[in-house]
Amino acid sequence: MSALQAYVRATAPLGRDTERIGPFLATFAQDSAHPMENYAIPDDGAQPSSADIARLISAYQQRNLLPRLEFFTEAAPDAEAALVAEGFTLERRVPVMTCGTEDRVDCVAPEHIQLREPSSDDEFRRLRSVQNVAFGEPPEVSDGDVKRNRKHLTVLAEHGETIVGGGIALDIVSGTTEIVGIAVATEHRGQGLAAAITAHLTRLAHERGARLAFLTPGDVGIGTVYRRAGYRVAGECVHLSLS
Repeated sequence: MSALQAYVRATAPLGRDTERIGPFLATFAQDSAHPMENYAIPDDGAQPSSADIARLISAYQQRNLLPRLEFFTEAAPDAEAALVAEGFTLERRVPVMTCGTEDRVDCVAPEHIQLREPSSDDEFRRLRSVQNVAFGEPPEVSDGDVKRNRKHLTVLAEHGETIVGGGIALDIVSGTTEIVGIAVATEHRGQGLAAAITAHLTRLAHERGARLAFLTPGDVGIGTVYRRAGYRVAGECVHLSLS
């Protein structure tokens, strides 16, 4: 888990402002107040003091942001208890799943679905809108969202001329990448499409230099989908925010 945490610590600051606060790396999105875009990461083995946590809270509140953290528990096993003692509560605890080049399982998409990389701003925008809706967010997509997503390896699922799902592989750093945003429109679920998107995206990431891909499912149940593509549980991730 330390290697995966190092990956997140290296990639989270990309496109964000950062501040070192005690044993925490605090990250702040430059154009979004969404909680999932603004969070801190503890150092490996962090044992934060009350004063460290108070300064972390202040840094987010001064920016009118929710104080929030995301991290792999095995990398900082004492951090969660220290944060909870200072008023943080658990948002969710999810598995961390990994897939090496030798583990990947190809999954075939339904006959009527084409998997490919988007080629225009419009396609990136329409895909992001599908992802937003799938995750319970408004469908509107900003120009900033499109610009950020164009930087990453992206796969869309297309039914005719309609984009019905997709996913993203983040930067490859030291042979590792994170798979995020796997989404399928409601009317196309239950057909194996999420597994096919995951497998296709993971294969492309491996072909472009990633030796290991990892992801954190939105809930434990969805992990079954990723197992079909060769992913296996390797640890857990916690999301904490100030109550």
